[in-house]
Amino acid sequence: MAEIATGDRDEALDLVQDAMLRFVRHYGAREAGEWGPLFYRVLQNRIRDWFRYTRVRSRWLRWFGRGSGDDEAEDPIEAVPDTTTPNPGEQVAQDQFGRALRQALHELPPRQQQAFLLRAWEGLDVAQTARAMGCSEGSVKTHYSRAIHALRGRLEGGWQ
Repeated sequence: MAEIATGDRDEALDLVQDAMLRFVRHYGAREAGEWGPLFYRVLQNRIRDWFRYTRVRSRWLRWFGRGSGDDEAEDPIEAVPDTTTPNPGEQVAQDQFGRALRQALHELPPRQQQAFLLRAWEGLDVAQTARAMGCSEGSVKTHYSRAIHALRGRLEGGWQ
């Protein structure tokens, strides 16, 4: 969830680690049945904080005349092709669809993205998702439905 929201694996891992530490510090004494929705709520709060921080940081960088481009070179090990994949054509199609899905998820409004990821990927029910998002169950259903329709519209035939 954090990686999709931020678009950066390293930032996402930092956010998840920070969310875990905050969760244990504040909610570790709660019953285990409450942990899932509470953790996702803490994680979503960290993601929102990250968006605020990066927005302010980018304003300051533009103010001082610095761009937001990465100067780091790509890791050459990551560029080596995977020789263990049995069917390269199938893998290419899956990779293309994965990129299209990530892009479509990234373009969703934050609440729709959150509802979709909690319900479809994390397997939370409507009540747990509502607790994690801090909203009503009806709101979860609305955000989830809108996310599904938006994703279907983007991905039906348009990703290849």
